[in-house]
Amino acid sequence: MLAATVEAVADLGSADVDRRNFLAVAPFAAVAAIGPSRDWLLNTLEQQPESRTHVRLEDVTSVRNVFGQFQRVDVLQGGGAGRRALARYMTQHVYPLLQRTHAEDVRRALCEATAEQTYLLGWMAYDDGEHGTAQRYLIQSLRLAEEARNASLGAHILAGMADQATLLGNPAEGRSLAQAGRHGLGKSSSAACLADLWCLEARALAKLGQEKAARRAVEESQQSFDRVVPNAEQEWAQFIDSAYIHGEWAHTFRDLGDADRAEAHARVSIRSAKTQSRARRGAMSQAALSAVHLQRRDLEAAHAAGLRTISLAKRVKSSRCVEAVQDLHRRMAPYGAHRLVADFQERAREVVAVV
Repeated sequence: MLAATVEAVADLGSADVDRRNFLAVAPFAAVAAIGPSRDWLLNTLEQQPESRTHVRLEDVTSVRNVFGQFQRVDVLQGGGAGRRALARYMTQHVYPLLQRTHAEDVRRALCEATAEQTYLLGWMAYDDGEHGTAQRYLIQSLRLAEEARNASLGAHILAGMADQATLLGNPAEGRSLAQAGRHGLGKSSSAACLADLWCLEARALAKLGQEKAARRAVEESQQSFDRVVPNAEQEWAQFIDSAYIHGEWAHTFRDLGDADRAEAHARVSIRSAKTQSRARRGAMSQAALSAVHLQRRDLEAAHAAGLRTISLAKRVKSSRCVEAVQDLHRRMAPYGAHRLVADFQERAREVVAVV
């Protein structure tokens, strides 16, 4: 399994570096994640280490150090900011390490570190709007997490796949992937990952119109988040924090039509994102706040939050921020004759062209 995974992900990374046209337009397949998620959940495949040049734990540490740097680039500047550089690094330096000789502890550590980085590549592609490419990276990262026998990381990857599925209009698949992640996580110590999975399940349920189940999932997410001890979590869970989780809860309650709770969570997220200079998260939470004001027919407040969304979206290379602006454009369309709405729509067209 490992040899096939390495070959597949190395080819994908090389194509990503070359920016081949077929990757830019590669389609997202709703059913593509079902098999890999089931395989990971059952966790039955055996591994056989390769036998070539020796790899040391120091090599793995070097890979992990790079992960932290690129994760921060993604969070602060958007997925489009550093993806090609990361793909080049992985293709030239990391994936070849998997083809060499390893002691068992080194092999698992290397698979884990490579899974983390490959997931990040998928997440960056997702945020950059290249969903077919993102899905391919995420599937390969899931297989690497399986090789590493890291249940928390595998569940985290399934969370990313769930997020993507729901965003692309497949909330039933998003719910299934989030549930698979929870079941595979079991009694793992990652409270942050569990909070995220419940949160993403709630978002999917809200899209499906299952209000009672969505509210229960938010409650489960909140309980798990209350148990998070940041220093005890793995590095990839660093940004499952107040800025992120409250922002996602805000979107859930927005979709449920609960304006008061949506606004409360959006404001917590906005404050936290601002203190960390996280423009992408701030933009998405401002968009949720603007939508809530629209639900109340408060066009002045919706306009103000919408302009803040646009301002923040301009600072990052993130298709999700652009989509948040486009979503507000659609939501404001019924009020198009109003001068504030017309002003927002004009500025929205500008940011979609600029970002």
